[in-house]
Amino acid sequence: MNENLHSFLHLLFLSTVALFPVINPVGSAFIVSPYMDGLDKAAKRTAVKKIVLYVFILCSIVLFAGHWILELFGISIPVIQLAGGIMICKIGWDSLTTGSGESVEDAVKENTASGTGLDNLRNQLFYPLTFPITAGAGVISVLFTLGAHSENASTVSYLINTAAILTAITIMCILIYVFYLKTKTILQYLGSHTETYINRIMAFLIFCVGLQIAVTGIKVLELFK
Repeated sequence: MNENLHSFLHLLFLSTVALFPVINPVGSAFIVSPYMDGLDKAAKRTAVKKIVLYVFILCSIVLFAGHWILELFGISIPVIQLAGGIMICKIGWDSLTTGSGESVEDAVKENTASGTGLDNLRNQLFYPLTFPITAGAGVISVLFTLGAHSENASTVSYLINTAAILTAITIMCILIYVFYLKTKTILQYLGSHTETYINRIMAFLIFCVGLQIAVTGIKVLELFK
C-alpha cells in the first residue's frame, strides 16, 4: 500500500511539474484576457468553465487514446510538434501585428455592444483559446511521455499511474480556472498601459514558444532520415 501511494505521489509530482510549463496558466491567462474584454462576470465565468472543460477533455483523450489516434492517421509526434508550433507561431504573430490588434479591439467592441458577448466568443473557446493557446502540441507531447509510464504495466500500476496523471491534469485545470478568471483583477492593479505591454510581451513569448516547438519537431524529423 505504501509503495503504491509512493508511486502515485511521485508520478503526480512529475506530471504536475511537467505540465505546468507547457500549459503555463499564468502566461496563457494574459494572452486569453483580451478575448474576454467586454464580458460581464457571469459570461466570463461561463467562458472560463468551458475552456477548463475543453482542456480536461482534450488532455484525457490524448492520455487514453492519443497513440491510437495518431496510429490511425499515420501521424508522428514530431509532426504534431511541427504543426502545433506553426499554429502557435501564427497566433503569436497575429497578436503582435497591427491588424491583429484591430481585430481584437473589434471583438471587444462586439462583446461590449451585445451585453454578455458570450455568443461572439463561443466559436473561439476551443480554437484558439483552448487549443493551442492553453493546451497545445507541448501538452500532447508531455502527456504521451507521461503515458509511457503505463505501457506494459500491471493493472494496478496502470490504474495508479493513470490516476496520478489525471489528478495532475485536474490540478492544472484548477489553476487555469483561477488565473483566467482573475487575470483582469491583476491587470487592473498594474494599469491599462501595463496590460498592453504585458499582452505584447506574452504574444512575443507565445511566438517564440511556437517556434521552439516547431524547431524541436524539425530536429526529430531530421533524425529519422
